[in-house]
Amino acid sequence: MVHHLAKFIYHRLMGWGLHGEFPNLKKYVVIVIPHTHWMDFIIGILVRAIAREQINYVGKKSLFKPPFGWFFRATGGAPVDRQKNSNVVDSVVDIYNQREVFRLCLAPEGTRKKVKALKTGFYYIAKKAGVPIVMVAFDFQQKAVTIAEPFYTSEDINSDFRKIRAFFKGVKGKIAENSFGD
Repeated sequence: MVHHLAKFIYHRLMGWGLHGEFPNLKKYVVIVIPHTHWMDFIIGILVRAIAREQINYVGKKSLFKPPFGWFFRATGGAPVDRQKNSNVVDSVVDIYNQREVFRLCLAPEGTRKKVKALKTGFYYIAKKAGVPIVMVAFDFQQKAVTIAEPFYTSEDINSDFRKIRAFFKGVKGKIAENSFGD
């Protein structure tokens, strides 16, 4: 039911396309770029429902307390202690080690504002957890979401980031001037 409703809203009402598919793997890191607007969350929820995939995200621990903690857990959230004395990368890798299925979605820009460089936490999470990265482009100009084939980090971070930049080149977010790159 949710799957069909999401498809109707996404394809018919919104007029968006979906290219590619999530891999048949139990664990990976999903990076979504560009992140320029709160609508990105809605697009993500719809795509996740269409794909019938459990895609998770992490949030600060305080979000998971009453009265709204149930909502964040129900939508795939996992609490992480983001205090300065805790290593967030290691905390997230611990979640990967504790769960049989965990597909973490992150916006590596770290903000909805214009950035020229991505934060690297997602990369080190994937590397330490031994899981691939799946790149997902939210292109509001083309009204399409594109899901790339998964790739594993190499020993050459610069090469890996060139691959990432190339995939997202020219992709425009809802707020086009805040889109990543260029």
